[in-house]
Amino acid sequence: MSDQSEPLLKSKKAITLDETIESCIGEFGWAQFLQSILISLSWVFDAQQTFISVFTDTLAVSEWSLIGASSILTGLPASSFFIGCLIGGFLLSTLADTKLGRKNMLVLSCFIMSITGAITSISTNIWMYSFLRFLTGFGRATIGTCALVLSTELVGSQWRGQVGIIGFVCFTIGFLSLPLIAFVNRDSTWRVLYLWTCLPTILYSILVHFFVRESPRWLYLRGNKEEFVLTLKSITTRSSLTLSFFGSFIDFEDQEHNNSESTISLYSAIKMLVEKNWAFKRLISVMLIGFGVGLVYYGMPLGVGNLPFNLYFSVTLNALSELPASMVTFFLIGKLTRKKSLLGFAILSGICSIGCAIVKDNSFKELQMGFELVSFFSACTSFNVLLIYTVELFPTCVRNSAVSMVRQALVLGGAFSPILVAFGRNNRWFSYGVFGMSIGICGLFVLCLPETKGRTLSDTMDEEEYKERIFVC
Repeated sequence: MSDQSEPLLKSKKAITLDETIESCIGEFGWAQFLQSILISLSWVFDAQQTFISVFTDTLAVSEWSLIGASSILTGLPASSFFIGCLIGGFLLSTLADTKLGRKNMLVLSCFIMSITGAITSISTNIWMYSFLRFLTGFGRATIGTCALVLSTELVGSQWRGQVGIIGFVCFTIGFLSLPLIAFVNRDSTWRVLYLWTCLPTILYSILVHFFVRESPRWLYLRGNKEEFVLTLKSITTRSSLTLSFFGSFIDFEDQEHNNSESTISLYSAIKMLVEKNWAFKRLISVMLIGFGVGLVYYGMPLGVGNLPFNLYFSVTLNALSELPASMVTFFLIGKLTRKKSLLGFAILSGICSIGCAIVKDNSFKELQMGFELVSFFSACTSFNVLLIYTVELFPTCVRNSAVSMVRQALVLGGAFSPILVAFGRNNRWFSYGVFGMSIGICGLFVLCLPETKGRTLSDTMDEEEYKERIFVC
């Protein structure tokens, strides 16, 4: 009898939602692994729509005889996509924390992105094309955020970093697939690329709707007891005895988590982030870092056409450099301190980006490409660490909104990058020079943040505020 009651006592003694859920989830099992893989596949389609303009925009501009047009006009489709991401992220982000949840928001985002992307293939002019790219960006704005938050909230703290990296690897796979699809269809119109990438996304959205589980943390904070327990049962590796007791033990009306934060309304999550000084300071810091990282992360692949290399080869090299970035983060995330690693990679990216602007002689083109690849690799690693860091910096009740705001900052950097790349065709300091100085300076804001390595996740603002006071002391 004593052996059977031991897990019950452990559940009863759990004082936070994080500890309570982890006592039931147990070790990382096959159910959690399959859920993580299925959720993370959304990053494949996200990457394809993010970088597809590298191959399509040039061809579309040629088709509509706009080669001699202004840099602003030729860069309009790519900038429209990123502006759509900004507006979509602002309008849709808090729905994942409030009304819809992580899963439903992921399905909706993938569906909007795929439908508008497919319609883009029938564009008849640059204005229609740019508008549809705007709608595609609007739809995909929350895909990465929802996928990252949902996958990490389905596992315990020991595997949170590694599961987050799965999405980054899938993003790399999606990026890598683009030059392959483009090369296979090089004799076809650019419109075929949109169909090849968007139609599978529609099927994926259906799969997610039927087979992916909602975040147990979000269900708990929303007071959905029945689905909360069913979700834990479907992914747990622990005995049914523990879960049976767990389901009857939790009284949602008496738990501290079932307070005003469990019934937050639309956009109140952002209000909570702004009203708390510690939360606002963190949010501004990670968003400034995100802007600098986004400028390089999205700008480098768009700018490879300005270097003296074959476009397919250059894009493939950039996509391949994301793999070691993901692997470095995957294997070292449990050992790396967030602050030092983020600062180090941001500065390295900045130095190498400036190197691309300094070395202009085409006789040193291998050195130019080396600088470009190291800068992009470092920006990729910074991107990965920053998102995981943000997940750990904010509590469950506002986590999706906070991560979304950081991604907004990343995308804002991306929105500026096409214009800088266009100006950089005549003077690389306007592209690579600005990229390097921006990521280096913005990376310094990590010094304003607390270290989160090894910390458990908080679920309410009060919990995180208590940890903040301990950090300051």
